[in-house]
Amino acid sequence: MSVDLVGFLGVVLVAYVVPGPDFLVVVRSATEHPAKGRAAALGAQSGLCVHMLAAAIGLSLIAARSPLVYDAIKLLGAAYLVHLGIRAVLAARRAGRERRAGREVSNDPKGVATPPSEAEGGPGRGRWRSGFTQGFLTNVLNPKAALFFLSILPQFVHGGGSTARQIFFLGILDILIGVAYWFALVAVAARLRELLARPKVRHRWELTTGWLFIAIGIGVAAAA
Repeated sequence: MSVDLVGFLGVVLVAYVVPGPDFLVVVRSATEHPAKGRAAALGAQSGLCVHMLAAAIGLSLIAARSPLVYDAIKLLGAAYLVHLGIRAVLAARRAGRERRAGREVSNDPKGVATPPSEAEGGPGRGRWRSGFTQGFLTNVLNPKAALFFLSILPQFVHGGGSTARQIFFLGILDILIGVAYWFALVAVAARLRELLARPKVRHRWELTTGWLFIAIGIGVAAAA
């Protein structure tokens, strides 16, 4: 097997460092809970596994040659990003109303405010499933990820061996690098949880990431 590892590693590292939908999903999930961030990272990399398999057996080639299929995938991905953004914006507004109501309750000696730890978050299994699903769908509905495996990976594959085997090798290497990168990013983002525990900061963070998701989704749809 003969592949251009140095060039491939350079391209992969640049692709991961440049922020995109996966980056937003992983970071936002990590600030909610480290376990959810790791689940989102594993979900995103599982989506890459789907693209790698599709590229190896030629399904991505079919999608790339059919504008209708390609545009359908792009529109599905855009719709999902907008969906995530709307959920974040609505959550931010709901949290803002609850914060204002909490202030009123705290001023009432008979009122009892619900602690943030009880009001936020869910069971560990549900949190993990939510993070994984968001990461997986965001990645698997991103046609750029499919085209990366279809058009970029073959540039680093040389003759003298099975093309599919070399693509599998480079794809698995890409996925392992991604897992290490995302987990490191989750560790950094998780440190922001204390800052984001402040109601005002959390409200602004939810609004900002929500509108970013919506903007990216609209951009993807407009380009379809």
